[in-house]
Amino acid sequence: MFRIGDMVAHPMHGAGIIDNIVTERIAGAEQDYYVFRMPVGGLVLKIPTASSGLVGLRNILDPVRAARLLSDMAALEVDRFTGSWNQRYRENMLKLKSGDLYEVARVIKSLLRRDSERGLSTGERKMLRTAKQILISEMVLSMGQDYQAIEHLITTAMTGGVAL
Repeated sequence: MFRIGDMVAHPMHGAGIIDNIVTERIAGAEQDYYVFRMPVGGLVLKIPTASSGLVGLRNILDPVRAARLLSDMAALEVDRFTGSWNQRYRENMLKLKSGDLYEVARVIKSLLRRDSERGLSTGERKMLRTAKQILISEMVLSMGQDYQAIEHLITTAMTGGVAL
């Protein structure tokens, strides 16, 4: 169970803060909800407390693990998937939904490589923006730096030139 003020990550939206825990009556039944607010972008979600584990809500990475992820990015292996764009899209969506930031980083790296080689479909371009937002939002909260600084660190790390 999370508490107000906890920094948590949602697999498909990124990282945010539990602003409140509220009880609401819907269709005659009361249910508790986490009020999840993302500092970057201002998105607010209500997530049922009872199913937060099924949704994949988890604590954010601690700063040491976040720094390790940055240093590991250059060496991340990515598949050279040659199927159709919708097969690649489905495969990448499964990685994003996993909530594993290493998998999210692999999606970003793979899509960046594909974009430089052949270009991306509209759906893949949107997925790249989503994957970046998921990764950056968690790193911002974990490392206590601003969005642009983290985005620069990630871009540098993807190419192997990060200096921590």
